Parts: sequence; structure tokens; C-alpha cells
Amino acid sequence: MPVVSPEKLAKLQQNGDDVRNICILAHVDHGKTSLTDALLATNGIISPKLAGKIRYLDSRPDEQLRGITMESSAISLYFSMLRKSSPEASPEAKEYLINLIDSPGHIDFSSEVSTASRLCDGAVVLVDAVEGVCSQTVTVLRQTWTEKLKPLLVINKMDRLITELKMSPGEAYIHLSKLLEQVNAVLGSFFQGERMEEDLNWRERMEERVAAVAAKEARLAAEGPASDSDELAFHERDDEELYFAPEKNNVIFGSAIDGWAFTVRQFAGLYEKKLGIKRNLLEKVLWGNFYLDPKTKKVLGPKHLKGRNLKPVFVQLVLEQIWAVYQATMGSDGDKGDPVLLEKITKGLNLTIPPHVLRSRDTSLLLTTVFSSWLPLSVALLVSVVESLPSPKTGQAERLPDLLKEVPGVEFIDPNVKDAMVSFKKSRSDPVVVYVSKMVSVPESELPENKRRGPLSPEEAREMARKKRAEAVRMQGNADGDTEFFSVDPLTGALGDLAISQNDDSQKPADPEHLIGFARIYSGTLSVGDEIYVLPPKFSPADPHAAPEPKKATVSALYMWMGRNLESLTSVPAGVVFGIRGLEGSGILKSGTLCSQLEGSVNLAGLKNYAGKPIVRVALEPVNPADLDKMIRGLHLLVQSDPCAEYEQFSSGEHVLLTAGELHLERCLTDLRERFARCEIQAGAPIVPFRETTVRAEEMRPPVNKDLGRGVVVGTTSSRQVTVTVRVRPLPLEVTEFMLKNGSSIKSLYSSTKAAAEETAQDEKLAADDEVTQASKILSPEDIKKQLQTLLETGKGKEDWKEAVGRITAFGPKRVGPNLLIDATKDQCFSKAFPSETSNGGQEADANDSSLRAVHLCDKVVYGFQLATEQGPLCQEPVQGIAVFVESISIAAAEDDSSSARDRAGRLTGEVIKTVQQAIHKGFLDWSPRLMLALYSCEIQASTEVLGRVYDVLTRRRGRVCSEAMNEGTPFFTIQALLPVAESFGFADDMRKRTSGAAQPQLRFTGFEILDEDPFWVPFTEDDLEDLGEYGDKENVAKRYMDGVRKKKGLLVEGRHVVTNAEKQKTLKR
Repeated sequence: MPVVSPEKLAKLQQNGDDVRNICILAHVDHGKTSLTDALLATNGIISPKLAGKIRYLDSRPDEQLRGITMESSAISLYFSMLRKSSPEASPEAKEYLINLIDSPGHIDFSSEVSTASRLCDGAVVLVDAVEGVCSQTVTVLRQTWTEKLKPLLVINKMDRLITELKMSPGEAYIHLSKLLEQVNAVLGSFFQGERMEEDLNWRERMEERVAAVAAKEARLAAEGPASDSDELAFHERDDEELYFAPEKNNVIFGSAIDGWAFTVRQFAGLYEKKLGIKRNLLEKVLWGNFYLDPKTKKVLGPKHLKGRNLKPVFVQLVLEQIWAVYQATMGSDGDKGDPVLLEKITKGLNLTIPPHVLRSRDTSLLLTTVFSSWLPLSVALLVSVVESLPSPKTGQAERLPDLLKEVPGVEFIDPNVKDAMVSFKKSRSDPVVVYVSKMVSVPESELPENKRRGPLSPEEAREMARKKRAEAVRMQGNADGDTEFFSVDPLTGALGDLAISQNDDSQKPADPEHLIGFARIYSGTLSVGDEIYVLPPKFSPADPHAAPEPKKATVSALYMWMGRNLESLTSVPAGVVFGIRGLEGSGILKSGTLCSQLEGSVNLAGLKNYAGKPIVRVALEPVNPADLDKMIRGLHLLVQSDPCAEYEQFSSGEHVLLTAGELHLERCLTDLRERFARCEIQAGAPIVPFRETTVRAEEMRPPVNKDLGRGVVVGTTSSRQVTVTVRVRPLPLEVTEFMLKNGSSIKSLYSSTKAAAEETAQDEKLAADDEVTQASKILSPEDIKKQLQTLLETGKGKEDWKEAVGRITAFGPKRVGPNLLIDATKDQCFSKAFPSETSNGGQEADANDSSLRAVHLCDKVVYGFQLATEQGPLCQEPVQGIAVFVESISIAAAEDDSSSARDRAGRLTGEVIKTVQQAIHKGFLDWSPRLMLALYSCEIQASTEVLGRVYDVLTRRRGRVCSEAMNEGTPFFTIQALLPVAESFGFADDMRKRTSGAAQPQLRFTGFEILDEDPFWVPFTEDDLEDLGEYGDKENVAKRYMDGVRKKKGLLVEGRHVVTNAEKQKTLKR
């Protein structure tokens, strides 16, 4: 097919019914980009011979080098097929536009998958026929489920069943059946979870209704309960349409590298006349427990076999034919193919093979030629995409009503805007709504307006050739250190010198980067020059003029994504995936919504993002200090163009980059050095997050103050005017987990109190390395209080927590953390966290009163608690899992001090905060302190030969194997393990080296786990002293981690610094 002009593709955009927006999703190395290559070859963008090898959409050099996709990229494809407008009509050629987005499969770039799926209506999910369902396969299936995308399953790499596993067609059929069951089981688990949640919500509504009926029985009896029962009837849903089944034509079998694929419908068409069975009936029996009687040519069910050993229809009519082509072209066990069988196949299928291909020694060329003529991959896939996946009009009508329920301020959205989006209105008078899923940085030289159109003139061609020759000579001379030796003549040598001077970095003008929005338009038509509102991420139509005020931006250019290139457009109608320029400086950060009106507009960027949070933190600094401003500008550009990267500047002055993983960090540093900052940057050692907690251990040192009890500390300020008594206790594990999961609910609890209103200037967001598991449902203050009370007052030591919930004063750190400050004073002078229990003692205290009371110092105590939990005593990492009881606050009367309470409280502020912070730390250390390690869950797929080496690498890095399962029908094991983040750097490279590339780990952040070792432990019992000596001759891993963090932060590192292998200092000469 010839290359389709951009003008024709732009024309096809106008008809929304003939457009398909799809994304290709899969686990890493399951063949997404190779599959895309086969589709590009149909448009003449690449040669069919290079399909699967060139990986056209992997346009970055590091993507080509590593062989994996790191950025999602889009391309528009043309497809034409014959279709009947009615059963009696003759088929006519119909043209379609396929907007295809290729996404990464590596866990580090899952944010790219999230941005790609938001723009599409359908998804093509690939699964490796050998490896089966992997961790990222489950992730992308969940993504399609939550985004309400219609999926299409492609079972790829089926050639591996023939060439690697040497399966027979019958064995392959059983293997494929189990693989399909695995994929459907994942979908079934999503459906079951949703139904259980709906059932729970329905039961809660029923209980509320019953309670309301009991309270207002007389009034409800008059109204009649019939309407209520109808309204609250539980509606069952059928899950039959969710699953993949070949007979529904939503499953494609194929091999991207060999260029073939098929659906059941294709083979039904091939055998329709031969078997005399109608096509629609044959489609239903080609897959499943159906058998073909060779004598009668009838299809039998399992009940009618009568003991005969017949092959399933799919094996007999489909798989055996595929296997025969491999046997005829490539042979078995390294033998040559069978020419006689090949001739029989080509005649039977009416195929013509060119003579030079038949004479070729390359068997793979012969194989791909046969399959491209018989079962071309592009036909099977694109026909299924057109027939099975929805157009933008259908997709928006199905998806948007549910998605719009989750956007902020849904009840304030203008009905015209909502109707235009759901009904797919695209005239110029309709409201324009555009969702920008990410910003892509493009060098100015690659923009279409800066590229030359048309052929070069002879003079320009000669000049370009001369420069290329000079550059080649210079590069060759630099490689060998002798330019003159490789100079063909003095002129070339001179040109080489000229090239060196011209390519000097100091003289070469920088190629500026421009941010292009990767967007989808949902309604209306957008044109170049239009002015449009850019809505900030926290925008709500309930208060459209709230700060920050939405800005207006002028669209300076519109582009069609064509993989590595961009094509200019003048306007885009609804339903199109496109690029937009002109958003720089408009306030958009990573994603955002553009709307033609401000009042009643919709904020699509407010929907929940399912991408993981960054966990790896690295401090950066320029090699040349003069380049600091360049580096900071480059970091801001990087953060804007990368969906997952974040940038922070610590109070210590460090510039810290946060990334999703080691590979993501490597890509970000490359982009920063080569594109955004354009200066040399050195990265420090990764900063690993830890948590500090305390536990009640079996063996603990005696309490510091035996009279008061363990964890009780009396702190006195330096001026001896204020004495604060606090008692620190470890929280039950269930309470800590509850607070971690419901951080957003606790945050909303604070926003409803006056204390939060006074502290709006403080940082509202949770730390980037906090738990990634947040509750999707925000609990009410009553629910939080009720559940906390249940958790605290059940289990061991419940007597100590009686009535503690009603006296909770604050959560910490940052007012939302998993620690509690509890008011245990006699006067209950602290204001309480729960609105119903708020005490007015602090608010009613007269600041001008001459007598200073405890009420005046309550806010200082709370602030000291926040500081103490933000920076723990071990290594100044956040604390979790402790409760601090304030037992008493006593104030000594000052002699000859006539100042007011306000003046005295002001002078004592710093002293009280410091005293409370130190007292909490002392009480913390009175128990048995523990470090909590950040953990990765690690999934590794490895063969039996390298299993021992995989365990060796895991053990050396303090990994813990959780499960090991053999994939049935394959020689592969799937290993699930937990690995500390602190030990994970270089883990993937180490694993590949030790296993010769046979094992590839996938790491996902799962949270924190206690390292059950006291960092201050030294032998103190007689047995320990006898076994280990006075200093303890075994390594304390917790102390090693703690000392490493303290050293990095410039804190005092205590302990003996023993010199190992001490030798007398010698000079090199002696």
C-alpha cells in the first residue's frame, strides 16, 4: 500500500464513525512494538521485511539499545476494507482512521500506560503464549477495567510453542485454553470485587432505610413503602460479555515476529464451502469441545463421541495447518523444510511464492512470505479493531456517564457541556472540552514548520554530502587518535578541521525544547488561533474563580502524531487524538483540561490517576557550579514532560529528583543532561526512605524511670518555667494500618475544623514516598472515630485505650500521619480532633490574662508533637505507630513578672516545642525502637536451569521469597519475593549478569515493613555476653542502615569505628 498523505488522514478525522482510538497494552517484552511495526508496514511507513525488527515507534536511542519501550507514542494509520451496508448489498470499500498508541510494558513506566489509556476507547491487550499472564498483564487489564475500555486479546508469540517448546497441535490447544482461562480469571476477579462493593453499599443503604423507617414510622406508613422497595431492589448484572472467547471474535492468535495472525472468523470463512456449514455456525464450534467426524463431515459435541479418539475442531482445522507451514518451511530440529509439502500447501491455498524466495537459504524469509500471503497480521488485527472496538461516538456514550460521576463538582457541571461530551457533538458552536494527558517535549528543529518540504536542490545535496564526509573523517580520526592518517587528501583533512571547529559546543546554537500537549478532544471543534481556558488540577465548577484563577491560552499550533514526526493541522473535530502547542506558561503541569467556557466546565484531570508514586530519590548537582540555573530550569522542564518524575528542593539546599525506579531514573538523567539542562550533572547515591517505629519486645532494657513506668518522660524547659509530662506507647498494628489507608479521610477531617483553616499555608499533600494504598472512599468523621474505637478497644491491652478516641487531639506528622496525640490532662485543655468533641478551652482563654495557663501552650505542644513525628530520634525519618499521651502541663509562677499571658507564652514558644520534641524522642527510645524498610515486591520468571542463581542473587540482597510456582506446560517458574529498596540498586543488572539474561525482575513498591532488629542492641544477658563478647561480634543490619542515613544527613554517628585489616602506613617507594 502506498504512503497515505497527511491531508487524506486529516480528512478522515472529520467522520467520527470511521475513527478508532486504540492503545496497545502488555507486559514488557510481549511484542507490542513488533506488532505495531506490522501495522505500519501496511501504510508504507516501513518495509514489510523490516517489520518486527526496526521497532519504528521506539524513537529514542536508549529504547533501541535496551529493546524496550519507555515512552508512549502515537501514530495515525489508514485502513480500507470491503463492507456490506446491508446483507443483500454488494461489498463496498470503506476507509478508516486508526489512531494507535503504543505504550511501555516496564513497571517503571506504568504512568505512561495510564496516560495512554485515558485517551482511547478500546485496548489491544497482548499476552505471550509461553509466559502467560504476568504482573503487568494484570495491571493493564485493571487499567482497561477502571477506564471502561473495551479490550481485544492478542495471544502473541505462538511461534514459540512450535520452535521452542516443541508442542504438538493438541498440546498447544490445551495450553492456549488454560491461558485463556487465566486471563478471564483476572477479569472475573475485577467483576467480583466490584459486585461485592455494590452489594455492601446496597446493604448499607438498606440498613439506613430501616433505621429511618423505625424512627419515622408514622409518616412513612402514610406514604407507603412500595416505592422504597422498588428503588432499593438489588439489580443483578450478567458478566458474560466481559470475558474473552474466540467465538466472539475478541481473541486473535498470532506471531508478530513472523507476521501472521488469525481469528476464528477467518478460518470459518475458509472452511465454509468445503464443509458445507454456514459461517456463523462454524464460528461457534471452531473453538471449544467440538469434534469433526472425518467420515460424515459433521461437528459432534463431547456427548456424541462414543469413545472415539477424535481431535478438537480447532486442532484439526486450524492448528495443524499452522504447524504444517512451519514444518514445510523451517523443518523440525534444525532440518531443512519440506519442498514437497510446501508446494502442496501453496497450491491448496492458491498462493504464489516468488522464485528468489524459494531459492533463498533464509527459511524465515520463506515462512514470512507464505504467511503474509495467507494470514497477514495487519488484516486480522485491523478488521477486529474496526468490528469489535467502538468508535469515539459509541465509546464516549458508554464510558463518560460513569467517568463524569467521579470528577470534582459533578453536580455543578453545565448540562450543555455534559450533553456535548456524551452525545459527541462536534460543531463549532458546541462547547470544546479537551483532556491533555501529558506534555511531550519536542526539539524545535523537529517541529513541522521548521522542516523542509520537497526535494533538495543539487547545490544543497552536494553541500550536505560534503559535510557528512567531513564528519565521518572527523569521527574516525577521533576514534583512532590520528586524523591525518585517515584523511584522503589535504582538502578532506582541512574540511575535517573545519568540521571540528564548527561542531564546537560553545559555538553550536542550542536547539530549544517545546512542550506539546498529548490530548484528546471530547466535544466541539478546536482550531489554530482559538482562545481556550486551561483548568488547573484542583479546579472545581462549584467555585470556578477560586485561586489559582484559570488562565486563557491561545492555540498556536495543532499536530497529528505520526510516531517520530508531527504533521500540522488547522483544526481538529471531536474524537481525535492530537498534539497541541501554546500551553507553555498557562499553568498546566503534567495533565489538565481545556474548556471553551469557565462557568460549569468539567475537570477531567481531577479523575483518580492509577499510576504509581515515585519512590527513588536522588540528589543532583551540576559539575560546574555556574550551571546551577540551567539544571533547575531543566528539572522543571523534565517534571512537566514526564508523567511520574517529581522535583523537590530540600531545606538543606539539595535538589532532589524523584523517579519510579532505577531504569526510570537513568532515562530522566539522560534527558536532563542531553536535552533539558544541556550541562554535566552528577547524581548522588539514591536516597532511600525509611520509617521509624517502636515495639514491645520480649527482651528490653529496664525503663529509664522505674517509678513512672516505661515510656513516661518529664520534660522541663531550660528556663524551668514549664514542665510537661508525656507518656509514649506503641499503637496496635491494626490501628496504624487503618490510619495509613485512610490518610485522605483524616485530611478531610482536618479541613472541616478551624485548626486546619488557620494552617492552610502548610503543605497539604502527603509525602511522595508515603503508602501508595489510599482508600478510594473518604470516610466521615463519625466513621473514622467509630472504627478507631473498635480497633483500639478490642484485643490485647484494651484497658489502656478506653475513652482514648474521644480525647485525640492531633494526628501526625503533617496532621495526617499514623501517630496520635492524646489529651490525658485533668482539665482536658486541648481542643479535640473530632468536631463533636471539640473543647473550647483553648479558644476561650484570654490571651491578655496576666496568669499563664496550660491552655496558652497547647498549640506549642501540638507543634512539638508534629516535629517529633516528622523527624524521629534514630535518623530523622518519619515516625509511625506511636501514641503520645500528654499527662500534665505545669507552669511555675514567675517572680516579678507583670507581663501578660500572651507575652510570656510568646517567649516560651521555642522552649516548649523543643522540650516536647525531646521528651517524645526519649519516651520513644524507652521502648524497643525499630527501623521500617521500604520494600519492593519482585516478580521473576526463570527457567529451571537458572533457578539457583536467582535465589543466590535474592539471598545476597536480603530478599525473601514468598512463593514459587511452575507455569503449567512450560519450563518456567514464577517467583514472588520481597526485596528491600535499600538493596535494590543494581539488582536488575546483577540478575541479568548472573543468569545470562534468562531472568528479568519486575519491581513494584509495596510499602514498609519492620526490620525486627534493635539498632542499639548490645549483648547484656550472660548468655549473649558469653557467646558474642562485650561488643557483639555479629553485624547489626539495622544499625548499618541507621548509620548510613545519619552520615548522609550530617548527623553524629555513634559507635566504634574499627579499622579492619590495619597495617602500618607505608609509602609506595618503600
